[in-house]
Amino acid sequence: MILYGGALLVLLGLALWGFWPLAILPALLLIFLFSFFRDPERTAPEGPEAAVAPADGKVTDIEVVEEPHFVKGKALRIGIFLSVFNVHVNRIPLDGRVTGVVYVPGKFLDVRDPRCAELNESNLVGFEGPRGPFAIRQVAGLIARKIVWPLREGDEVVRGQRAGMIKFGSRTELFVPAEAGVETAVEIGQKVQGGQTILLRYRS
Repeated sequence: MILYGGALLVLLGLALWGFWPLAILPALLLIFLFSFFRDPERTAPEGPEAAVAPADGKVTDIEVVEEPHFVKGKALRIGIFLSVFNVHVNRIPLDGRVTGVVYVPGKFLDVRDPRCAELNESNLVGFEGPRGPFAIRQVAGLIARKIVWPLREGDEVVRGQRAGMIKFGSRTELFVPAEAGVETAVEIGQKVQGGQTILLRYRS
């Protein structure tokens, strides 16, 4: 997509070059396109007891909810809002193995709407790790209309590994069992980096 979109914008800019004020728009769109699909290298911090952020963005909520598919009970959920200016490549929060993927079609409400987690199109992925089950959910938003997830059931994953993306604005959530003895390492409103910022730690 980025190659086709970039090529189209370059051709449009060249076609409008004689009218340079109009050529500015495709140039700006080209810069935005490459910025959106950027994929910087990240190094996960040491410590297998620490879960890293599955996405770049801002922490919008930290609460206990029911997660019936993989955690199968009460789960601590940390939600992250990704604006169109954030890196959108998702990352694996903990070592483990993919145990299942649940895709749910739905609406495309603004991801800052509190109803989006239940009503929007989403992709919930379950894992089993050394500390037990956990899950991440990719939630499409008002602008995001394409969820990408390449991993399948049985795939082994490592903390910080790249794993899909949601194109053009979205929400990503991490679920861990609420009774697993965890302590959060972030607060609402804090900006985080996928694969690098520690969201929570398992107590010994």
